[in-house]
This record gives sequence, C-alpha cells and structure tokens, in this order.
Amino acid sequence: MNTNAITDNSVTTRIITRLLVANRGEIARRVFRTCRDLGIETVAVHSDADSEMPFVGDADTAVRLPGNSSSDTYLRGDLIVAAALSVGADAIHPGYGFLSENADFARSVIEAGLIWVGPSPESMEAMASKIEAKKAMTRAGVPVLGDIAEGDATEGDLPVLVKASAGGGGRGMRIVRTLADLAGEIAAARSEAEAAFGDGTVFVEPYVETGRHIEVQVVGAADGVLVLGERDCSVQRRHQKVIEEAPAPGLSDEIRRELHGAARRAAESIGYLGAGTVEFLYDPGRDQFYFLEMNTRLQVEHPVTEAVFGVDLVSMQIGVAEGRGLGELVAGHAIAAGHEAAASSGEVTGHVVAAGHAVEVRLYAEDPMFGYRPQAGTLRRFEIPGVAAEFENLTGPGIRLDSGVGEGDTIGTFYDAMIAKVICWAPTREQALRQLAGALRRAELHGLRTNRDLLVSLLGDPVFVGGAMDTTWLDRLDIPERGLGSPDELARKWSAFAATVALAETARAERGVQQRIPAGFRNVRADALVTTFTDDSGEAIEIRWRGGSRFTLDGHDDVEVISVVVGSPPGEGTFAVVLETAGLRHTFRVFTHGDDIDVESALGHVALRRVPRFVDPADQIGEGSLLAPMPGTIVRVDVGVDEEVAEGQTLMVMEAMKMQHRIAAPHFGTVVELAAQVGQQVDAGTVLAVVCQPNNP
Repeated sequence: MNTNAITDNSVTTRIITRLLVANRGEIARRVFRTCRDLGIETVAVHSDADSEMPFVGDADTAVRLPGNSSSDTYLRGDLIVAAALSVGADAIHPGYGFLSENADFARSVIEAGLIWVGPSPESMEAMASKIEAKKAMTRAGVPVLGDIAEGDATEGDLPVLVKASAGGGGRGMRIVRTLADLAGEIAAARSEAEAAFGDGTVFVEPYVETGRHIEVQVVGAADGVLVLGERDCSVQRRHQKVIEEAPAPGLSDEIRRELHGAARRAAESIGYLGAGTVEFLYDPGRDQFYFLEMNTRLQVEHPVTEAVFGVDLVSMQIGVAEGRGLGELVAGHAIAAGHEAAASSGEVTGHVVAAGHAVEVRLYAEDPMFGYRPQAGTLRRFEIPGVAAEFENLTGPGIRLDSGVGEGDTIGTFYDAMIAKVICWAPTREQALRQLAGALRRAELHGLRTNRDLLVSLLGDPVFVGGAMDTTWLDRLDIPERGLGSPDELARKWSAFAATVALAETARAERGVQQRIPAGFRNVRADALVTTFTDDSGEAIEIRWRGGSRFTLDGHDDVEVISVVVGSPPGEGTFAVVLETAGLRHTFRVFTHGDDIDVESALGHVALRRVPRFVDPADQIGEGSLLAPMPGTIVRVDVGVDEEVAEGQTLMVMEAMKMQHRIAAPHFGTVVELAAQVGQQVDAGTVLAVVCQPNNP
C-alpha cells in the first residue's frame, strides 16, 4: 500500500500508484484507460463468468472473485477490499452501479487505509435517501416537487408517481392514474424496491406528464465546485436511459444558468468531492425545473460532457481523491485552454461554456420488437465504421466507442445487456445526429438481436430532431409499427440468394474430389434446387435456384451473379457476392457460421438461419409449450399442474440480466405440465410449462 505523500501549502496530496476498479466491463476499461495515461498501475476483479472478458486482460493484475452472481462477487465489498490489500493497491475506484453509491463500502475502503476515489461517505448518505435528499435540497434553496401522503391523495393530484427512496434505474417506480390503483401500486413498488435495494421505502409525488430529464455535471474539490454544463437524458424506456446528449437542446440561457446554479448549491450544501450529477425534471410547459436526485458517482453518459468540454472526468476524480484543487484539475484540459472558464489563483468558478454538441446512444443486446427482451449469446461480429477513439476524448469531430465486449465475446445473463456506448461529437447538433445515425446504420452486429435499428430510427425522428422529446416519448411509440429498419421483401430475397450462392461455394470447396465441377451442376435438365431460410421474425424464405456454369435465381432471369469472392484468409466463412439487375449492382457481404448466416449490403442487414432438409421428430416442440425467451433463473412459480388459467395470466417469473420477465399463458386452458421450478437455471428455448386448451388435451 502506498504511503507517499506530498505536502504543499498545508494541503496534503496522496499519490495513487496502483488502483483497483471495483467493477466490470466498459466502465472498468474506461478507468484503466485514464490510469494508463497517468502512469497508474491497474487491478481488475472479476467473477468466473467474466474471466475471459476484455477488461480482465486490460488490467496489469487481475483478482478472481469466486462465483458468477453479483451478490457473490461485485457486491462483496469485503472481498474487494481484501483483493486490493493482497496486491498492494493503494486506491479503489467504484465505477458506476454495484457498490459505487454504497457509503458503507466507501467507509470500509477508507478504514482499510486505501484511497476512495469518490465522495465522502457522509455526502453519499446525504443523497442516498431520496426523501431525505429532497428535504436537504429544500433547505439549500433548490426547487423540489412536494410529496403527497398516501392517505391524502385526491383525484386532483392525479397522475402521481410512486418512487423508491433508495436506488434507481426505474425499479420501484410506478405511474398511477386512478386512486383505486394507488394502494396496490405502492405495495408493488415496495416489494420491488426491497428486492432490488434492500430498502422498501417509497414515496409519492406529482407526476409531470411531459417532463424532460436534465442533469448537471459537477466536480467538487476542497476549494470549490466546478459546473460542467448539463445533459439531456429524456429518451428513456422503462425509466432507463437510451440516448443522452450535451448540451441539452432548446433551453433558454436563463433556465440553463438557474440549473447550473441549483446544482452548485446542491453540491456545496453537502461538501461534495469528486464527480457527481444533480438530476432535475424540467417541465417545458411551465418553464420550471425540480430536483430529482443526486448520483454520487460517475454517470454512464459522462462521455458527452467530456466531449463538449474537452475534459477527462476520471482523471479529475483521481485528482480530487489525491487532494488536488480545481485549478490543478483543469490544467491541461480544453476548458483551461480553449473554453471560457474563469480562473484566478488556481480557483475555477463561474459558467463554463460547451463547445459543439455530443450525442451518446446505448447499444443493447435486446429486442425492441418484443418489449426490449434482453438477448444472450456470442457477439460474432462487432464492427462500427469510423471509430476515431476508444475510451478517450476525440481530437476532432467523429465517433468514440466505449465497449466492454469485443468480437467473439459472450453477452451473458448475470449482468446487464449493454454492448457499447457509441458517442459522436460535432460542431452542431444536426451534424452529430446525422453522423452518429450513419455510423450505426453501417455497423455490422452479428449473433444477437440489438436495438441498433431503433436507435437509427430515433436519431432521425422529427420529434427528437426537433428537441421535443420527453421521458415518456419512447414508451408511447408503437415500436412494431416502425419496422425498425427491417429490409423489404426484395432485399430479403436478394440477400437470401446471395447466402445461397455462398453456401454452394462452401459446399464445392469442401468436396474432397471434383472441386472444379460447379455447384449445382447436372448433366441433365432437372428441377430447381431449393434452399430454405428463416429470418429474424421466423418467416420462411425459399430460394429456388440452379447451378452449373452460372448461378440463376429461378423465376428471376434479370438477376445475374457477377462475381463471388471468398474472404481472406480462406475458411473464415466470409464472401462478397455481387448481383446485378436492370443495370444496378449490389455487393452482398455474406458471413456464414454453420447454419447461421448474416448478409450485409446497402439494402440493410439480414440475419438468416438455414432450415435443414430433414428434421428429427424428437426436436419438435409440442403445441401449448411455453419456452424460455432467454437464459435465466426461475424466481417465482404462480400456478400448479391441472390449474385452469386465463389468457395472459402470469404462470411464472424468470430473472435475467437484472430484470424480471413474466411468462404468461398464451390462451385460456389448463396447465398440464410444469417443467421448471424456483431456483432452476434454464437456457433459451427450454420448455417451462405446457398449457392445453379444452378441446386440445
């Protein structure tokens, strides 16, 4: 453990030489990046499920935390502190999530003689309870929404919002529009909050129907609080952020100044040290804002602030933890050189002006068409064009990528399903939106369904482009109606034909003899060959084709195969197939992975699965069977065998990726089989229950 200290003008600075990140994935890699720039050695802790993940390889030293679940690993503060001491680390950075806002953990780090890269435990406790935080903010002169006692709620108060006092992420939160539902929703929120945070305390406040989520970035040091502008995080699904940007569009200069001033008062009132975020709900109709909560940690969306101010917030966190003042923190950053900042005698105050505009999207392994259902599996290909920086600030307009996974890595079920954060900085908001949408549109993401097409759609939506979004906008959209970039019938047909050509070439190359004979060759006229695929939606695509001297698509004499080029090196299952029709040429890049095929072209991405010609009857799923939509753990079973159930009735609940998912009856009937029990871990596609209709025993 490091004991080196520098004393200057009565201020003691402790120098961090080896830092442990008590987290995983993308945020661990982000902190490691800054540590490398600062010359600080790094230590990772990892669960068994994460042993091969990139962040483990990024660290100079890695310590195993036995187990897979968060409760056995990343939430075990005692094991993390012990790991830091065992490898001689002198500081711990908590990242975000897990133990990052746990005052007891922070206190245990400090008591062990380690440097805590975060605010004081007392500051964390002051903001840990939303109820107590609102009282403190009222005393500090920060606007808040008043609370409504459960028994005092009237029709005139509706709608109201039930919120958990501890935690966040939308858990323990309910919108209530009728008084008759209030008691039940409060009970449900308490139960969810207790399960998620170990604290079932909830409160009720007025619900702002079309509010915007605006948050202000602050950095506190011993000599003051620096305000680094605001972010708009209004695009949310189920109270979880999807798109964030800085600065927030459409705010008046007056509201912007008032927001920054309120955030500064909030931080100063609790003696805040380090990077933190003060979150507000802005009501555009009344042009007023209200305090929501303070996140006493680094935020997921911090890169957009870094981009528009030219700062490294992780470096600032480390600097504060070492005892440095604001003047020293901003030295060398763009805000000290090219941005408008007031600085005198090493003290930074006043209003800091953002340069340009930055937008961040959270790329998830999830299916928006089916209620944002999380996905699990291997990310076979992960390529985003035009990435100019990873985990660090851009030197000019362009794309930054912060990702915890890489090509060939597995998105598991123990943690959340975020693949990456993709950030774009540009001189104007319009340019940033267009460039980011273009990069996502051309991205190649294979092996898992993602929300990529939804993100592209949202970035070009007139409501979002016009800055008229609110926190309920995304939840109100009819996602299936949007199509989400789904290729049209012609694109699907051509892509499937290109895949057929690639498979035929693969078959020819794999033949031990007669490789010079073209695929599909017949010495007599024969019926067309048939290759059948299913697409993402499960719809069958049948390709009737003929081989021989050249490939032809049966019934489409105008489609000509111009060339087929096998990828390099051979055997990787990549092909470039060029098709031409009516003088137009399209190049299809075909990636084969056994029976799974991904086809990329200007017409869009098409994911296909080859249907085998013969199916084993043992592989058939019986009618009425309910299958696990993803790998997970059964946490509740609500019915029994021979019980009669209604359509839509919950049969059981499974947990995957920190979310709970209902398994509901598809129709009225009787439960004739329960194949899963509480505590059982199941794979995707596992039969969980069988519900038979009365006339179909």
